[in-house]
Amino acid sequence: MKKKVTMQHIADALQISKNSVSQALSGKGGVSEETRKLVSETALQMGYIYPQARMNKMNTRSGSIALIASDFAFAQKNFFGEIYLEIEQEVSKKGMNLRIQSINQEAIDRLLLPPFLEERQMEGILILSHLSTDYINAVIQTGIPAVLIDHHHPRVQADCILTNNRFGAYDAVQHLVELGHRDIGFAGNIRFSPSYYERLEGYLMGLEDHHLALNPDIILNDAQEDMDALLHQLSLLKRQPTAWFCVNDALGLLLNSGLQKLGLSVPEDVSVCSFDNGQLSRISTPPTTSIEVNLSLFALKAVEQLTWRMENRDQPFVEILLPTTLIPRESTGVCNWVGQLV
Repeated sequence: MKKKVTMQHIADALQISKNSVSQALSGKGGVSEETRKLVSETALQMGYIYPQARMNKMNTRSGSIALIASDFAFAQKNFFGEIYLEIEQEVSKKGMNLRIQSINQEAIDRLLLPPFLEERQMEGILILSHLSTDYINAVIQTGIPAVLIDHHHPRVQADCILTNNRFGAYDAVQHLVELGHRDIGFAGNIRFSPSYYERLEGYLMGLEDHHLALNPDIILNDAQEDMDALLHQLSLLKRQPTAWFCVNDALGLLLNSGLQKLGLSVPEDVSVCSFDNGQLSRISTPPTTSIEVNLSLFALKAVEQLTWRMENRDQPFVEILLPTTLIPRESTGVCNWVGQLV
């Protein structure tokens, strides 16, 4: 049986007093911020479990929940910004207060939690999109109930509200197949987010189900949201596919424009389909067919799950998959050619 980790074990590992460990973990004064952070990190790594008395103290209602996200996520106003506004409305309906905190890269790298989380002032936490696995686990280690929005990871034990990325991508492939396309490319950086990796899996599932040959040359699984880099990748292709599926609207817009820079017409020569159905899909020329994510439902389910989790701490963690909808626009059309050199 695994031995229970105590404050003394943490103290011994760091060669400090047990009292210093207690002060650091309780959020009390008497230790430096550097020591507090080091103790919290060590407790997380060693698997320290907070005592029930402290958990009971955490259960005291404050009427406030926190929404945290990276600077990058909050900057994506056309997607995460809309989710944030919907969350604010849902929290208000429940008579609670929402505290917003942007987390910069230095804080993520150094595992620096906002003081109101360190001091356990929040009743619950919503974590929007990707931070880092270690940082998310440091947040969870506070003992405050947490729900992840649009992100999950095998090493993170928490409830998650997610888009059904695989089925959404599958629907995109099916749409293109129904238009007669048999040579369909993939564009997206699958290392950036688990969501993008899942969209690749859905794309591959679509090819398999429709008995389409897998062509590694047209799977750009490291595609960046940069026009010059994307044009370079396209120029290296021996033959253009008749259609592309992109993991998000930004890549869809860039690919749409890039293909035209190469002298191809969209959708007469090449069709383009993307994911998210945000503003970028609507302002693209031509407008991009996209997989819609219900942002209002994202917010509703996240707040519902968090309030449920605050009352049911011992229940198993769940992942809730939200459905997507294909929104056809002018960027996808009937296939009338078999690919050509660019």
